[in-house]
Amino acid sequence: MSEDKLPKYVEIYDTTLRDGTQGEGISFSLIDKLKITKHLDALGVDFIEGGYPLSNPKDVAYFEQVRDLELRHAKVVAFGMTRRKGIEAKDDVGMQALVGSKSPIITIVGKTWDLHVDEVLRVSREENLAMIEDSVRFCAGAEHVEQVFYDAEHFFDGFKANRDYALATLRAAQAGGATRFVLCDTNGGSLPRWVADVVDDVLNELGDVKLGIHVHNDGGLATANTLTALQHGAVQAQGTINGIGERCGNVDLTTVIANLKLKLGADCLGSDDGLQRLTETARFVYELANLNLLSNQPYVGTGAFAHKGGMHVHAVNRVAHSYEHVPPDSVGNTRRILVSELSGVSNMTATLGKKFDVEADKDLQRRVLNRVQDLENMGYQFEAANASFELLLYGELGRRRDFWVLDHYRCVILKNNGDEPTTEATVKCKVGDLMEHRVAEGDGPVNALDGALRKCLKDHYPQIMDVHLRDFKVRVVNAADETAAKVRVVIDFAVDNPNGADKYFSTIGVSENIVEASWQALIDAFEYHLLECAAEPIATA
Repeated sequence: MSEDKLPKYVEIYDTTLRDGTQGEGISFSLIDKLKITKHLDALGVDFIEGGYPLSNPKDVAYFEQVRDLELRHAKVVAFGMTRRKGIEAKDDVGMQALVGSKSPIITIVGKTWDLHVDEVLRVSREENLAMIEDSVRFCAGAEHVEQVFYDAEHFFDGFKANRDYALATLRAAQAGGATRFVLCDTNGGSLPRWVADVVDDVLNELGDVKLGIHVHNDGGLATANTLTALQHGAVQAQGTINGIGERCGNVDLTTVIANLKLKLGADCLGSDDGLQRLTETARFVYELANLNLLSNQPYVGTGAFAHKGGMHVHAVNRVAHSYEHVPPDSVGNTRRILVSELSGVSNMTATLGKKFDVEADKDLQRRVLNRVQDLENMGYQFEAANASFELLLYGELGRRRDFWVLDHYRCVILKNNGDEPTTEATVKCKVGDLMEHRVAEGDGPVNALDGALRKCLKDHYPQIMDVHLRDFKVRVVNAADETAAKVRVVIDFAVDNPNGADKYFSTIGVSENIVEASWQALIDAFEYHLLECAAEPIATA
């Protein structure tokens, strides 16, 4: 590799709100886009691409309302295409919309690959160059516009097909007044060596220009290609939070940022605590995009610092960096010790040894571990259900209590042709010396059972009303049995905490009957919360 040309400060350009929304199943509301903008600004990114102000009413409204946000560092970018053929830029509605957005930064995307010019755009190559130069010059001439960035679409493919023409498109943007020249690997299939060679060649040809890099992940090399371009002299990295985007996605900025700051020593965020906000920001975007977190996502995933094998846990307990390449808190994440059939007693001690004062009790640790292994053989998975695992420990220590005794529950689902189904649940249980027998309707059996059980318990244990379901997951354990298969239900709960952050925990149930599996997870949640807050029953008449 040639001499490292990594800049001391790398600009971070986020396109989650535009390129990210082209990913399958992803759509942000206007409120979502404004919320994400504030989070990205707090993270410290330099540029936030808000969308194309001519593409839809939502993006038009975004550029109107984002001006009311008090951003501390980031600048909002309007994105658009070059003018149409045969028309002056000032008369093109797309150009007018870009300038009319009042954004301080405008990004123009243009055709670089002669194949696209000839077969997709179907204009002469000379006209394409004029479209690029005219569009950049028009936007750069607007009074409020500070900079115009030029996105060279399909640059790496275009450079391979016709080097001279690809460079000519950059020179056209340069003549128009562009301040950044962003080399795009739009198809996402380039290899790092090719990226390095192209960046070197462009800098040699164009001289003192500032390059950006925008890559997709179709070859699984988006992070490597981005870092390679930066180490060869590019100054700006474009991508999305969590790598969301079309096909295989864009480069994941959370991974790029962490590698830049922690591995390469480059500054890349305009916020002092930005790196510690990385995990929080990633999960916030997942939540608004209605996507499941990727547990194995580098740096910010829930499993990025999770340890399961007993030998690993034993080593981490002694020397953390023996199995962790960076400290979890450096990116706002946390270490997790998983308990499963693969665990050793080290997992038990590291997970809950201090809380339950069992660090020296090897016999108890072994009993619990054997119990976990037996249950996981039946389909349980305690690494995803911390509260149910702690209930095992409470039981082995003789500290698990019977807050109530179930007599029976019953669910009835009524479905008439053409009507929505209705569900009614009945729960009868003994609480202290009093028999409670309650009925509730719900949107489904779990909702109805939850309502009926709460009615039975709330007068005795009002604390259960602080527990709220946040996520519900079902997985088939033995698919070979088809519809008679055993299922595993994992439910995530949150507990209201008026004095600080809410507490989160998860419980599990396994059964051939999905309602029974759900009931197991539900009662585990209530029992766990009552044990944790040392609840005592309120006397009732």
